[in-house]
Amino acid sequence: MRVLVIGGSRFVGSLLTWRLLAQGHRATLLNRGTRPDPFGDRVERLRADRTGPELARLLAGRDFDASIDLAAYTGEDGRRAAEVLGGRVGHHVMISTGQVYLVRAPRPGGAAREEDYDGPVMARPAGEPDLGEWSYGVEKRACEDALAEAFARFRFPATRVRIPMVNGELDYYRRLETYLWRLLDGGPVLVPDGAPARTRHVYGDEVARFLVELLGRPATYGRAFNLAQEETPSLPELLEKLRALVGSRSELVPVAPDALAKAGLDPRAVSPLSTPWMSFVDPSRARDELGFRHLPLDVYLGRIAASFLAHPPPAPTPGYELRAREVALAAALQA
Repeated sequence: MRVLVIGGSRFVGSLLTWRLLAQGHRATLLNRGTRPDPFGDRVERLRADRTGPELARLLAGRDFDASIDLAAYTGEDGRRAAEVLGGRVGHHVMISTGQVYLVRAPRPGGAAREEDYDGPVMARPAGEPDLGEWSYGVEKRACEDALAEAFARFRFPATRVRIPMVNGELDYYRRLETYLWRLLDGGPVLVPDGAPARTRHVYGDEVARFLVELLGRPATYGRAFNLAQEETPSLPELLEKLRALVGSRSELVPVAPDALAKAGLDPRAVSPLSTPWMSFVDPSRARDELGFRHLPLDVYLGRIAASFLAHPPPAPTPGYELRAREVALAAALQA
């Protein structure tokens, strides 16, 4: 197939492009060109800011068997994609987020299913960090709604894929890496209170695999699918798995967020998976209707840990420079 990949020059986008090439597809990458990619002359590159006029100009007269949009964040992004690619693409896939459920009022109880999407959204928060998280979820909903409307109006063949927090070796947010640095120094790992009772994430390479397998399936047009792992460990259980994988004896120490603040520590830098803005989705539709089976959690965590140990980054994650404060706080809490 001839596949247009919009955005996504790193992490999932890079994994996706490798899979497309490995299966013999022809990939065209459309992005701003601000980051290098490893694909050499194996791909075609179109340089454009998708919000500017050059998007329509570069795609004029072009057609594709499929397009995958990893950089659609607003209602306008969704409307322009449908407008520019309408009649020119066999299947359009937009990467959305489980956060579209977190801004619902009220939030769905338990794992969010696709049918939990419809309904009002919560009131706009007063300030950060909740405001930024809320805006992200609301704008993604607007993008989804624009594509759903385009399907209803002129059968624009769009599928929306909702993913929770993504883990992977190429995660540029370095979330699991934050814990690995701490587990490997042997000191205590602070786990803030108030984290979601259960976690359900997704592995970056499994997102890429799902997207390639999804292309050209008419039964998915105009619909949304959640994609996530099956396992639902608590955050301490997840960290215990990481600890065992690297052979650490670090102790997990629960801590109140206000105690972190008093110690001058940013909870998100200490424990990025403790935020209440971690979606928890039900992947049964993708499993039951499309036959997708996510790689087991223990397998992909092992891959991430092995990659970290084999190729450790040159410097720890931001916030690690205050590690001595974390250790002191843990000692005070255990005294």
